[in-house]
Order: sequence, then C-alpha cells, then structure tokens
Amino acid sequence: MYLKKVDGPRAVTLPDGTIMTRADLPQPDTRRWVASRKAALVKAVAYGLVSESEILKMYDLSEEEFRSWQGAVAQYGEAALKATAVQKYRQP
Repeated sequence: MYLKKVDGPRAVTLPDGTIMTRADLPQPDTRRWVASRKAALVKAVAYGLVSESEILKMYDLSEEEFRSWQGAVAQYGEAALKATAVQKYRQP
C-alpha cells in the first residue's frame, strides 16, 4: 500500500472523540459551499490537520472569506455558516 507523503498529521482527534482525516475534507474542485463543508475546513485548520495557507491554495479561497468563516464559527457556532442564517448573525 502506498501512502502519499503529506506535511502534518494524517488524522486528528476532535474534542467530541471523532477522528478527522484528510479524506473527510471536501473535494478541491468544490464550488458549492454548504455549511457542513465550510465547517469541515474550519475544523481541519483549528485542530491542525492542515494549515490555513494550504486550505486557501487548495480550495482557491480568499483569506478574507476563510477568516469570516472562522469568525462566524468562533462567535456563533457552525449554524452561523448557513446561508439562510446570515441575516441573523450579521452585526447591525
């Protein structure tokens, strides 16, 4: 069996006991960003599975966009990433 050489860990254990691997991340050609995919990327960076710069490059995201996802999760939780809930969590 051949394992591709990657920087960093192959898997991390999340606080709820689940294990997250690189296979749990969305496909790099993803264009439709639903809340669960955004949350997976935020978790991957927060728990050290991949670096932020690697995520930005791999998914062709802007730093501002990704940081807004991180801020929303930090302040309101994963529910803030839903497109239908944007108005509820915006600052007045």
